[in-house]
Amino acid sequence: MQPAGDIAVVIPARNESDRIAATVTAAAGLPGVDIVVVVDDGSDDGTAAAAERAGAAVMRHSRNRGKAAAMETGAEAIRLLEAGGANGASGARQDAAAGAGSANGRARPRHLLFLDADLAETAAEAAPLAEPVRSGQADMTIAVFSNQVRRGGHGLVVGLSGSGIERATGWRPAQPLNGQRCLTRAAFEAARPLAAGWGAETGLTIDLLRRGMRVTEVEVPLAHRATGTDWRSQLHRARQLADVARALAARQAGPRAARPRAARPTRG
Repeated sequence: MQPAGDIAVVIPARNESDRIAATVTAAAGLPGVDIVVVVDDGSDDGTAAAAERAGAAVMRHSRNRGKAAAMETGAEAIRLLEAGGANGASGARQDAAAGAGSANGRARPRHLLFLDADLAETAAEAAPLAEPVRSGQADMTIAVFSNQVRRGGHGLVVGLSGSGIERATGWRPAQPLNGQRCLTRAAFEAARPLAAGWGAETGLTIDLLRRGMRVTEVEVPLAHRATGTDWRSQLHRARQLADVARALAARQAGPRAARPRAARPTRG
């Protein structure tokens, strides 16, 4: 049986004040979770304050730096908390988390569970995503949402990411851009620096598979806010497309990876 306190949750967030508290509360109740870090990536609403009230340790970017930067900031915050040096972090849970990390000379760093800020109460269903990593069966898991929300886009970004990963590795994930992922600290460090911005997930998948690490998909009943069809949503998709294209271009010359040993989704 896995001991308590082997999972740390990282939640990148920007302008999610209406959902972040519910997401934090649900994530904190997951098995093995004793640290929840929210990275406020340049929000101009009450995201940080809501996350703190919900009990998260909060790191803030003074300006929007993008998904990849928020992921790396969160992972670094976890490392500091485990070492007992929580400088710059805030939130009601930080002292207990730091103590848990430093007590008895912790032998292994926590696994990292990345969750989107707008999952709200459905974040409580993320436990199956961590199980293959906690049991040593996978180095990284990728969520496959069993409850699909109809989106306003045409699938261009998803298609680009999926086909690019397949060309680079021989394997095509069902939901290549899904940000709900659990991975070992060693896997995360092996993929650094992450591909910039919204290319993080695409680059992360390619980089780990090329290093021979085990990647599997896990079906989970998570759900987040659907992207709209207004001009802001279209601009968001254009930025995603550009970031994914850059991540793929940077990895175009790399060696083709062997097909992952655990490529089929498993039901949570």
